Amino acid sequence: MTTLFESTDAEAVREMLLSVYDARRFAAPSAPPYLRIGLDQFGEVGLHRITYGMDCEVGSHELGGLYFGHLAAGGIVFRPPGDARPYRAGDVFLAGQPDEPYLADIVQSDLEYVGLEPSLLTQVAATSPARVPTPIRFTGYQPATARDAQRWLATVAYFRELVADGVAPPLVLATASRLLAATALTVFPNDALRDPTIEDRHDAHPDALRRAVAFIDDNAQRPIGPADIAAAAHVSIRAVQLAFRRHLDTTPMAYLRRVRLTHAHEALRDGDPATTSVSAVAAAWGFADHSSFTELYRITYGQPPSKTLRGR
Repeated sequence: MTTLFESTDAEAVREMLLSVYDARRFAAPSAPPYLRIGLDQFGEVGLHRITYGMDCEVGSHELGGLYFGHLAAGGIVFRPPGDARPYRAGDVFLAGQPDEPYLADIVQSDLEYVGLEPSLLTQVAATSPARVPTPIRFTGYQPATARDAQRWLATVAYFRELVADGVAPPLVLATASRLLAATALTVFPNDALRDPTIEDRHDAHPDALRRAVAFIDDNAQRPIGPADIAAAAHVSIRAVQLAFRRHLDTTPMAYLRRVRLTHAHEALRDGDPATTSVSAVAAAWGFADHSSFTELYRITYGQPPSKTLRGR
């Protein structure tokens, strides 16, 4: 992870917290106020590691984004309007709502945060029957169960592994980012609608499916997701998902994966083994895991992708 900042200078610490997190309140009775910030940004996902080598109070008018935290060491107490929320080492939590004041008492902590832009959530889910996405709001600040917390941590670890080199192919990054968003919506309580409404069931007709399929076929090389497909079909995300289940017995993203696999197959078939690799082709078409790609390819085409590339 890139070290963005490290200092024991009180004024420098104050300015950095204000610059990066809009933290307009900072008070540290202990001295010196050691702070280290590691930060890597990948599109709409930020990976943060913050080490507070002191007890302090940090606050801002609003967070501005969604910060899902894992307390690696130390302690922290969030003091939003209402009841305080204390956390200890090992806990997984949401720091707060993007548009609400933020205030925390921090006790020499090592914090890992995944920052998600709220707009990323509307790419995979919606809160109302309307076709125009509205902001999703989290109704709880911790995963419902310990298993959910572990699922979140495993997904974060997977994302970190994909971007360990500091870069990731666009389709791989887009897919992994949406996986983080979808996992957050699965493990943290929120107001996203999951079941199709009456309007969704009415809209899940063959014409909507045809529009969605045509859009996927024409745009598989782009980092498209459920919201893009639904918009092209002129229906909600739930309606387009229902249309694919009802008429094709699949999902929009599974169909997209199938189309991308076809493109990968063609690239391998036409590629030069001297300059083309299976891993590079797979990554270019959004398949991050080489083993999973090889297995899916073998099931679909009856031979490993390496054999197709060799032209045998």
